[in-house]
Amino acid sequence: MVVLVDRLLAQMTLEEKVAQLGSVSVRDLMEGGKFSPAKAEQLLRNGVGQITRPAGWSDLPPKDVAVLVNDIQRFLVENTRLQIPSIVHEECLTGLMARGGTTFPQAIGLASTWEPELIERMTSVICKEMRAVGAHQGLAPVLDVLRDPRWGRTEETYGEDPYLVARMGVAYIRGLQGDDLRQGILATAKHFAAHGFPEGGRNCAPVHVGPRELREVFLFPFEAAVRVARVQSVMNAYHDLDGIPCAASRELLTNILRGEWGFDGIVVSDYGAVNMLRTVHHIAADELEAACLALEAGIDIELPATHCYAHLVEAVRRGRISEAVIDQAVRRVLLVKERLGLFDNPFVDPDAAAHIVHAPEHRALSLEIARKSIVLLKNEDNLLPLRKDLSSIAVIGPNADAPLHMLGDYTYAAHMNLSEPDVPIVTVLAGIQAKVSSNTRVLYAKGCEVIGGTDEGIGEAVEIAKQAEVTVLVVGDRPGLFRNDATSGEGCDRSDLRLPGWQEQLVRAVLETGKPVILVLLNGRPAALGDWVDRIPAIVEAWLPGEGGGTAVADVLFGEVNPGGKLPVTVPQTVGQIPVHYNRAPISNRDYVDAPVKPLFPFGHGLSYTRFEYSDLTIEPTQVPAAGIVRIGVVVKNVGDREGDEVVQLYVHDPVASRVRPMKELKGFKRLTLRPGEAKRVTFLLSTDQLAFYDHAMRLIVEPGTIEVMVGSSSEDIRLMGSFEIVGTKREVPPQRILFTQVEVTLV
Repeated sequence: MVVLVDRLLAQMTLEEKVAQLGSVSVRDLMEGGKFSPAKAEQLLRNGVGQITRPAGWSDLPPKDVAVLVNDIQRFLVENTRLQIPSIVHEECLTGLMARGGTTFPQAIGLASTWEPELIERMTSVICKEMRAVGAHQGLAPVLDVLRDPRWGRTEETYGEDPYLVARMGVAYIRGLQGDDLRQGILATAKHFAAHGFPEGGRNCAPVHVGPRELREVFLFPFEAAVRVARVQSVMNAYHDLDGIPCAASRELLTNILRGEWGFDGIVVSDYGAVNMLRTVHHIAADELEAACLALEAGIDIELPATHCYAHLVEAVRRGRISEAVIDQAVRRVLLVKERLGLFDNPFVDPDAAAHIVHAPEHRALSLEIARKSIVLLKNEDNLLPLRKDLSSIAVIGPNADAPLHMLGDYTYAAHMNLSEPDVPIVTVLAGIQAKVSSNTRVLYAKGCEVIGGTDEGIGEAVEIAKQAEVTVLVVGDRPGLFRNDATSGEGCDRSDLRLPGWQEQLVRAVLETGKPVILVLLNGRPAALGDWVDRIPAIVEAWLPGEGGGTAVADVLFGEVNPGGKLPVTVPQTVGQIPVHYNRAPISNRDYVDAPVKPLFPFGHGLSYTRFEYSDLTIEPTQVPAAGIVRIGVVVKNVGDREGDEVVQLYVHDPVASRVRPMKELKGFKRLTLRPGEAKRVTFLLSTDQLAFYDHAMRLIVEPGTIEVMVGSSSEDIRLMGSFEIVGTKREVPPQRILFTQVEVTLV
């Protein structure tokens, strides 16, 4: 591997080296919907590092994408001096972002499953679809820890807790990269770092966090991605930290990422981030200076096209940057290409792509995940599940029959701004119609738009609700990117968390009918539901559930599926409570003069159609040295009359420490399936490494003292409590520390 790379590097001209640090958009290589050799001769004559999104930036079906990729690779192999193939990258946050690619639930829904093993299964499928069309790198997962849900990209995250984000992220990476990168896809951990807490919730705005919070909260998922999952690519964030843009931060991209954690992959720029050093951050006078700052910081490849890095040849010749810096980045790129097997065979079978992408078993997995992602927030008097033989049911709301509103922002339909979906999508209305008996009347009214429009349709919705036994009211967001008619997604930040448009008026009007109402939320961020929430007996959080989402929602409403999802984010009562994440400092737990600090629904919350009983908490040993393992066991029993899933959650609290510690911290979890009367013992193997924090000298330490243990069904629904004591002397924790709690499950 190293011999091949060194041999290639020794033969390269400066122009060929710089070409490996750049990228070319597939749009610039096409003419009339096909590959253009003439354009390739102009843009690829010295080779190229990456090709940007043949599937995601074209209207080609999978087979034709594979043909296009083969044409590009064949040109590079046959018409460039060194015959170096390209890495092809695509977006894959919720599936291969391609026309006809399988569309899974959005990331916030994936996190709501609290089942990392399921996410790993999903990304192994995404890997197959990506490899089938000739892709080698996916620009996911998003490892941003969310702290301000006004941010439009809330939906792309795994929520507000660093441990949950890290566990889900590691699972995502493992499934995508696989055991052998020659069959796998490079995962790209992004956005490095702390992108989920922008000033005012505004995308790309500065992030204000101290060095301890940065490391303990926002860097933790990335550290786990590198140390545990061996992620092979990282992407910088757009914002600045303490006046230093992440794209120009050698501290982040080299000292911490490579020096401390041992990252051995490639760093790619977020789209346009290098040029933003000049145009937005104003720390570079021109494109050449921006390129030098980014490369010296540690960004190996500029995406999505070579703009600033094209000036690196001139920068070397002018003495602004050393060719040794160029060589270092090129070596990294070539090593990754070798790991991917590109030098052996960069071509794919187009006929196979047509059968692999959107295969029936992939669609079935999307539906399974959607079912497990749904969170039952409220269910007064057991209104749910509904009977299938109701005489009539009203289905009302702007998201009840809106296929595109089932999908997240990083899907093909959203990115291409399609008016119709590119894959078959089951809406909530269609899902309900397919479940009820032939004698049940299903009445439908849109009521209003998600945003904009008028209130003229609310009267029709009210009349329909009056005629029905029960109303399913489907409201929420319209996902998109950088659009005024979108309410969630990249570039769609909001100053308010209430339902947008006329939706609150629609809800209030339907409630006035006095008929039972089930609120179904299809949204990308937590919704502040206002003073009318107490009047709604049942609330279902479905997020953006993907192509089978309507079936999944109907399965839950009619009881074919017992909901078991849990919230990965706190739901505030009002936007004024932000930040309201559960693991704040104790002094932050204070009421306002006009509102309580208590949220509407806490982190980890989620109900079931059955009941679970917790008992027999054991903590062994009760005293442990600063380097040790504590076994925390609990018995969970299904005491209801139907099978269901429960997510057992382990929290800890350090009540007396030399630095301020959170009120509670998630340190382990396990999703269980239990039959009626069945009991299982869940044992968490908690390492003292996981209790470490940074002291006054920024050393990662474990201190002696008492640690409180809490086990329960949510961050607030704590069923059992205990404690253990760390004894002996303070210990500095080594870099290769234990990051995750092992979990054992046995039948009782």
